[in-house]
Amino acid sequence: MNLLRRFVLIGTIATLVDIGLFVLLRLQSGWAVPVADAVAVATATGVSWLLHGWLTLPDDPSQRFYHSAGPYLGTAGLALATDVAIVTGLAVLFDPRHGWALVVVKLPALAAAFVVRVANYRRVMVQFVRDDQRRPGRRSPAPGGYRLSVVVPAYRESDRIAGTVARIRSELADVASGGGPDGGLEVVVVDDGSDDGTADAARAGGADQVLVLERNRGKGAAVREGVMSARGRTVAFIDADLAYAPAQLVRFVERIEEGWDVAVGSRQHTDTLTVVRAGRLREVGGRIVNVLTGIVLLGRYRDTQCGLKAMRSDAARLVFSHCTVDRFAFDVEVFHLVERYRLSLVEVPVTVVNSSRSTVRLARDTSRLLTDLFSIRRHSRLGDYELVAGDERLPPVA
Repeated sequence: MNLLRRFVLIGTIATLVDIGLFVLLRLQSGWAVPVADAVAVATATGVSWLLHGWLTLPDDPSQRFYHSAGPYLGTAGLALATDVAIVTGLAVLFDPRHGWALVVVKLPALAAAFVVRVANYRRVMVQFVRDDQRRPGRRSPAPGGYRLSVVVPAYRESDRIAGTVARIRSELADVASGGGPDGGLEVVVVDDGSDDGTADAARAGGADQVLVLERNRGKGAAVREGVMSARGRTVAFIDADLAYAPAQLVRFVERIEEGWDVAVGSRQHTDTLTVVRAGRLREVGGRIVNVLTGIVLLGRYRDTQCGLKAMRSDAARLVFSHCTVDRFAFDVEVFHLVERYRLSLVEVPVTVVNSSRSTVRLARDTSRLLTDLFSIRRHSRLGDYELVAGDERLPPVA
C-alpha cells in the first residue's frame, strides 16, 4: 500500500471512529455533548497514533511526529479543544436530537480541527528539520579515492569547457596537490546530449571523467550521472559558466570535513558578495522559486537554486540515487531528500559573478517548477523515496 493510501485509510478510520463514537455516546448512553465529543476525539486520536506507528513508512518525515509523544499530544490537545468548542457551540444553537443532526454539527468541527492539526504539525516538523540540520555530526570519514570530485554539467559548452576544466584545476591546486589519502582532485564533466563537440573538448581539456548522455535530459540528470560516478570523499557540483569561482569550493570541502553532510551555497547569505548582479527577470524568478518551494520543503532556506553545492560522498550517492527530477527543480528535490534522510546541512556564503548567457524564461520556468514540485509531492506520497535494501547508508553519528 503506497503512502498516500495509507494516510487516507488511517484518516478515514479515525474519522469514522470519531463520528460513530460521538453519536453512540450521545444518543445511546445519554452523555453530555462536550463529554461525548471529547471522549470520541481522544479515542480517534489514539487509533490514529497506533495505526500511523504501524503502517506509515519508517523513513518518512511524518514518522518522527507520530513517534514523538510531546508534540503529538500537544497537537492532539489543541485539535480536541477546537473540536469540542465548535461542537458544543453548534449543539447549543441547534439542539440536535437525531444521529444525522449530530453528524451535521460534527462536520465543521472536524474541518476546523484538521486545520489546527495541519498547521501545528508543520510547525513541529519545521523544528524537527532544524534540529537535524543545525549541527555537524561526527561520522567516520566518507569513502573515496580523492579528497574532492567536482561535477560539471555541460550543454553546448564546446567553446569554454576546456577553459572551465583548466580554471578548476588552477584554483583548486592546493586540493589536488595533497595526493595520497589526504588530497587529490577529480574533475567530472557530464555532456548533457550536446551536438557541438562538448565532450571532445572536455577530454582535450583534461577532465578525469567525461560522461555523455545520449540526449539532452536536463541539468538534474547530468548532475545525477556525475555524482554517481564521482570518486571523491567530498562531491561538489558547479555550473560550467563558473559564475561561482572554483576556489570557493575549498570552504565547502572544509565544512564537509568538519562533519556536515551537506554544504549549500547561498546568494542570500549575509556574507555573500555579488560582483555582477543578475538581470531583473532572473531575480524575480529566484524569488518565485523560494516562495513555491514551501510546497515540498519544511526548512527555511534562503536559496535553493545556487549552483554551488557539496556533500560527503555517501550522502551524495544516497540522495542522488533517489532523485527523479531531471530539470529545473532538481535542487528542490535534493533539499527534500536531505530533510527526509535527516542529513545535516550548512549554508555557505558565496561570491557571484552572474553570467550574461542566461536562459531564464519566467512563465515557462515557473510552469516547469510547479510541475516538478507536484511530481516531488507525488513521489513522496507514493513511497518512491523510501529507503530499501541495497541503499548506501551513512555511518551513524557518534
